Amino acid sequence: GARRKLRGLSGACAGRRSSPRARPGEMEPVPGRRWQKVLYERQPFPDNYVDQRFLEELRKNVHARRYRYGAVVFQSAAVVQQLCSVCIFVVTWWYMDAGVLSPQGLFGAALASSLLGYVLFDAVDQGAGRQESGRARWADLKSTLVFTAFTYGFSPVLKTLTESISTDTIYAMSALMLLGHLIFFNYGANAAIVSSTLSLNMAIFASVCLASRLPRSLHAFVMVTFAMQIFALWPMLQKKLKAQTPRCYVGVTVLFALAALAGLATVSSVGAVLFASLLLAVSCLCPYCLIRLQLLKDNIHGPWDEAEIKEDLSRFLM
Repeated sequence: GARRKLRGLSGACAGRRSSPRARPGEMEPVPGRRWQKVLYERQPFPDNYVDQRFLEELRKNVHARRYRYGAVVFQSAAVVQQLCSVCIFVVTWWYMDAGVLSPQGLFGAALASSLLGYVLFDAVDQGAGRQESGRARWADLKSTLVFTAFTYGFSPVLKTLTESISTDTIYAMSALMLLGHLIFFNYGANAAIVSSTLSLNMAIFASVCLASRLPRSLHAFVMVTFAMQIFALWPMLQKKLKAQTPRCYVGVTVLFALAALAGLATVSSVGAVLFASLLLAVSCLCPYCLIRLQLLKDNIHGPWDEAEIKEDLSRFLM
């Protein structure tokens, strides 16, 4: 009889240890009572209670975007064009510094290409963009003449602006400025790091630094003018081509890349091979990696997300 009592007590103690009990101050779940996701009603459940239906509202990759490889390659053309622009600018400066290219020849070629680009800029959309902006051709001509006269008048100052700075420092500053131009350039993404003004200013600053190491003031004037054309006017034309004629945009990008590679090959064959590898990586390899990584994306959404106020509350701030 005593052994039976001891066995019964030990079984009761084991049952008490195995049964979950609420902490002091908390309620125990009532059998048959269903948990509700409300805060205005007192329920017989502990604060840390998790119902089995909690994950019913789980959603994965609600706002995920599925990219196509061709579309990503098309968008990467903007990066390829800016890389080629920097490459052509540096190669052109090297030609002028080595005496291979005369400032008169560069100015004539830049003027002819600018006139051709100006005609294409209006012909792409039949002048619709000009009608929307309301800007006349006379205003464009006046701005061009003012910029040309101002740059030509200050070219002696630009030539002697950095005489007290060593050439190695000038090259390092120019490389950093061109790198910053590529980083802050507006490739079409809506990000905080994008700043078209800062990107253009860094490119012009690099052109002024490099132009100060050229032989004459005329070289500096032509170099800064060419920098304004390739870093300010050329992206505007490419942006319109991309929006209006995508096929023409792709063709121009390919021709522009081939021209940059051909120019760089005359300076350094190894550099041309490395630059070609960089362009292939940006236009082909990086989009492929992005597509593959999209398959591993796993964003979860559910009742635990923070509340988002989508209503316009600006009227309360007046």
